[in-house]
Amino acid sequence: MANSIYTPSKEEFESRIGRFEDLKPMSTAGEIGWVGQDAMDIIFARKLMPVILDDDTKNPFGNDAPIFGAAGSTMFVSIMPPGQGPCLHSHNTTFETFMVLQGEIEYYVGEPVEHRARLGKWDTFSCPPGVYRGFHNVGDIDAVQLTVITGLGDDRDDVSMPDSIARQIEDAHGDRVLEAIQGVFHFDPPAARP
Repeated sequence: MANSIYTPSKEEFESRIGRFEDLKPMSTAGEIGWVGQDAMDIIFARKLMPVILDDDTKNPFGNDAPIFGAAGSTMFVSIMPPGQGPCLHSHNTTFETFMVLQGEIEYYVGEPVEHRARLGKWDTFSCPPGVYRGFHNVGDIDAVQLTVITGLGDDRDDVSMPDSIARQIEDAHGDRVLEAIQGVFHFDPPAARP
């Protein structure tokens, strides 16, 4: 059986290129940016720049990237200042794979947290679906990470967070900020996971 091989047009070829200097912060940050940096720092890496997004699914990372559609994959670059990084969350139908490009990042899993690992440049952690994970920069320079989301479903709206994170946001930033973040992410009820 012959393979169907083709040469893309120049326009198609160029639409598959994402140059670092052209990356923009995720559009979600602009949509709910009024909640303030302190609240955003709980949920997201300080600077999250999509490289590849699906073009036909809701995505918590927004809807702006240089490349759209790559067999259900999402890819982005994150930059975190020392001490910063996203809270516990789970991708419930997809794998989330992280590669440290610069600095040192501590990854942790479980609710409550049961395991921790510090990774440095070029180290990779691939987290399976249905596992609460969080991470933060434990170094003294900005940490840079490449994240690739792939897997079992085509739904990039599969992210949930433990109820403890909802309570943290509500206590620190109030109901209005929590409601805005609930428009992007689902919070699991306290008994949803053992």
